[in-house]
Amino acid sequence: MGRIEAAAANESEKGAYHHGDLRAALLDAALALLAEGQEPSLRAVARRAGVSPMAPYRHYADRESLLAAVAVRGVEGLKAALEAADAGAEPGHRLVAQAVAYVRYAVEHPVLFRLTFGPARPVGEVCEASQQVRAVLLERLAAEAPERFSPEFAVGCWAVIHGLAMLVLDGLLQETDPDPLNGLVQKAVEAMVGCRRAGA
Repeated sequence: MGRIEAAAANESEKGAYHHGDLRAALLDAALALLAEGQEPSLRAVARRAGVSPMAPYRHYADRESLLAAVAVRGVEGLKAALEAADAGAEPGHRLVAQAVAYVRYAVEHPVLFRLTFGPARPVGEVCEASQQVRAVLLERLAAEAPERFSPEFAVGCWAVIHGLAMLVLDGLLQETDPDPLNGLVQKAVEAMVGCRRAGA
């Protein structure tokens, strides 16, 4: 790389840092490429983020570590959505609110959700981060259905909520309910844990 090219690359990197965190910019670029069906190689991510080809290596050793970081972002976003739903719901209805938030997050972030939980998901820290989502759900489940709570029941509830998210994401519930987020999802979770909405 010549002096002019090196200077241009350096200015590009400075621009990325000036406009925000480089790490976040790289994750945004990777997610955008995934959403477009493109291969998020480190070189392609650097190009999309407007930084030099070597810039991603400041934070990520390879493509797999970059995708793992993107997936962890997905887990953290889902956890935040569950906690926000929990805080905004009435006591006794918070698990249903969390379930709807879980499904809504999948619908609003389909590429990220599929990367985070799909068959090609990165392992390691992603699996560890996923346990935080599990912990949020289990804590609320234990509080709202203490008489039925057990490790097996908890796993079953998570499986149902996650399965509902995948069914809605794949459009498999649209024929029976055009608005499953406010219909079938709520009713399925209510039936599962034996709770009812106010006024139902």
